[in-house]
Amino acid sequence: MILKEDNILFEDGHIIVCHKPSGIATQTAKLGQQDMESCIKNYLKISYIGVVHRLDQPVEGILVFGKTKEAAAKLSAQSMEKRYYAVALADSDMTKMHMKDYTKAEITLVDYLIKNGRDNTSRISEKSDKDAKRAELMYRILKVSEKDMGSGNVRMLAEVILKTGRHHQIRVQLAHAGLPLLGDMKYGSEASMQKSLENNVKNVALCAYSLTFIHPATGKSMSFSIVPNGEVFQPFLPVTP
Repeated sequence: MILKEDNILFEDGHIIVCHKPSGIATQTAKLGQQDMESCIKNYLKISYIGVVHRLDQPVEGILVFGKTKEAAAKLSAQSMEKRYYAVALADSDMTKMHMKDYTKAEITLVDYLIKNGRDNTSRISEKSDKDAKRAELMYRILKVSEKDMGSGNVRMLAEVILKTGRHHQIRVQLAHAGLPLLGDMKYGSEASMQKSLENNVKNVALCAYSLTFIHPATGKSMSFSIVPNGEVFQPFLPVTP
């Protein structure tokens, strides 16, 4: 991948904010595999770029990088506001739950997750389990697919606000809550994976569409937002969060 101007949302002497495409890793040690860290270094012709936070390889969205070690450290110390769009496949019970005033309902999910480094997955656990970490997010349904109405499973566009940052958190928690994401072959249900194959959804239907943080040098609040490029999001656009 060659970083293009369209991928750059903001740049100054301290930071660079980019739109990461799905399918590209944020950072990797694998030889021959492209990642955003390397693409930015090549684009800026510099040897250092500070990775502040990450997005899973199949997820698109906004990332901010520090151009100096000081900027990266100050960004890493912050609690940034991260908002996501997710396309999930709800079963009949979840559909009934969300059909009444679904655009107004804000639902908080609190679970405990354990990461398995051997197969790069996470799972819901008990609070008392060793290595369990608290995971919290809030979501609300923005739109439902009119084409799916009357069927057993309905595609829904959700907005997700992360309160904690755990490994595969959104994917695991929404799947556990009955809202598996399209394109997710690790945590999806049988129905969602079948729907993904039918619709040729190759990447996880998740986009980090909004990011708010404090500039490490000026101290000013900065907010950025994007419109998802993924084809799976197109039936739900435009979106009014």
